[in-house]
Amino acid sequence: MTAANLLAATAPERIGFFVAVAMVVAWAVYVFVTSRNSDPDQKPGSEIELAPNRKPYFNDEILEGPRLERALGWGLLLLVVTAIGPLLYWLNEPGRQAGAVDEFDRKAVERGRQLFLPTDSPEHGAHFGCATCHGSKGQGGVAPYSLTDYLGATRKVEWEAPPLDTALLKFDKKELRAILVYGRANTPMPAWGIEGGGPMNDQQIDDLVAYIDSLQISPQKARQRSFQEALTQATIDGKVTDPLNPALAIDGETLFKTNCARCHTKGWAYGEPDVQGGGAFGPNLTNGLTLRQFPDLDAMIEFVTEGSEYGEAYGERGQGGDEGGGMPGFGQVLTAAQIRAIVEYERGLL
Repeated sequence: MTAANLLAATAPERIGFFVAVAMVVAWAVYVFVTSRNSDPDQKPGSEIELAPNRKPYFNDEILEGPRLERALGWGLLLLVVTAIGPLLYWLNEPGRQAGAVDEFDRKAVERGRQLFLPTDSPEHGAHFGCATCHGSKGQGGVAPYSLTDYLGATRKVEWEAPPLDTALLKFDKKELRAILVYGRANTPMPAWGIEGGGPMNDQQIDDLVAYIDSLQISPQKARQRSFQEALTQATIDGKVTDPLNPALAIDGETLFKTNCARCHTKGWAYGEPDVQGGGAFGPNLTNGLTLRQFPDLDAMIEFVTEGSEYGEAYGERGQGGDEGGGMPGFGQVLTAAQIRAIVEYERGLL
C-alpha cells in the first residue's frame, strides 16, 4: 500500500494495515531470536534430551514468590481488560456505526460519479454520459435532439439541458428519482431506470441520486445565479433602461422566462418559443386557465414556492403526480418577491 493509498484509506483499513505489519514484524523478530538462541553444534533430535520440560523446574520458594505475584498481576490486568473492554467498545459503537454510514455514502457518491461521466471517459467503469448534456459538475449544458412533427419529419435542435446542481433545491429525492427512472417524454431526457425501460438498476439510480446530491449548491448561490440569468434575459429583451440599477428591469415576465418557460412554453428549451405560457411539458397557463385552477392568489404562490406533492391536492381539483417529478418548488432558488411577480404575471396571461 502506497503512502497516498494509506492516507486515503478509512480508519478500519488503516488499523488493519498496521495490525498486519505488526504481525509480520513480530514473526520476523521471533524467527531472528530463535535462530540466534539455537546451538549450531546441536545434533538433530538432541532437543528431546534438552527439552525445557525435562529440566529441573523452579522450586516452591521461587514459584510462590515474585513469580506467582507477577502471574497474579497479569491475571488481574487481563481481568480488568476483559471487564472494561466491552464497555469501551460499546461507547464507541455509535461512532463506528456513523462512520460506517458515512463510508457507505462516500462510496455511493463515487459510484454515482462514475455513472455520471461521459461515455467516452478513460476512467474505468460504466459511464452513462449524464455529464455530456448536464455539464461536468451538473452546471447545465446542451443536448442534441431530433424533433419529429405530426407528419413524421425530423430535424435536429440544440436543447438546453437544465443544471442538476439545484435539482434537490426544487425536488425531493423521491421526485428526482422518478425523473431519472422514467425520464421526460418528448424531451432529450430518456428513462434511465429499469422500471422505465432504461439500463440502470435500482442501486445505480440510488448512487446517481447520491452523486447529484453532492453537487448541490447553496440556496444563496442558487438565488444569485437566478438573478444573473434574469438580468441577462432582461438585457436580451431590451428592458434594461437604467444601467445604474438594472435590477429594476427584472419583472415577472423575465423571471417566468428564466424559470418557468422551459416547461410551460413550447420550443423555449431549443430557442423557438411558441405562445408564452401556452404549455408543453407543463400545462397551459393562458386563457384564464391559471385563474380557474387557482382562484386564490396566496394558494398559487404557496404552490409555486413548495411545488406539488405526490397524491396531494392543489388548487381546484388538482392532484400531484410523480410523472417527470411533478411541479418543482422554487422557494429555495427564488425570493418571495420574485415568486409573487411570476404568479401575478401568469395570472394575467391571455
